[in-house]
Amino acid sequence: MKIRALILTLACALVTGSAAFASDAETELGAKMEKMGGAFRTIRRQVADASKNADTLAKVATLKENAEASLKFEPALKKEKPAADQKKFVENYRAEMKKFVELCSKLEAALKANDNALATKICGQMGDAQKAGHKEYKKEDKKKK
Repeated sequence: MKIRALILTLACALVTGSAAFASDAETELGAKMEKMGGAFRTIRRQVADASKNADTLAKVATLKENAEASLKFEPALKKEKPAADQKKFVENYRAEMKKFVELCSKLEAALKANDNALATKICGQMGDAQKAGHKEYKKEDKKKK
């Protein structure tokens, strides 16, 4: 009987905790970035395989579409910047996202040309841009601590 009570208590704690975390972290920009992350993970796994270029191109389209849509939003981290710096912060974010969209276009062109070696190189550049962008414009994840 004690085990059932313990399991029930833990289950309730997990449900309550995850619901609270989801409500804090979910924004429209976060939703776009989540879709981009899923597509990008798939792209990185299969970019070198020319036999998967059709699927990779579909994932690139998803990535590019969400990257373009994310230009309309502002990072939540903006609120933590001094008022005088917020406009420049958002401008820099949008400039970096535009560069990422350009990389998406280059990746798409390389895949259409069946140049998977170049596509792999571009994908690496995209990964570097993603890491730098997240470091600069994204709040640190609470769950990673």
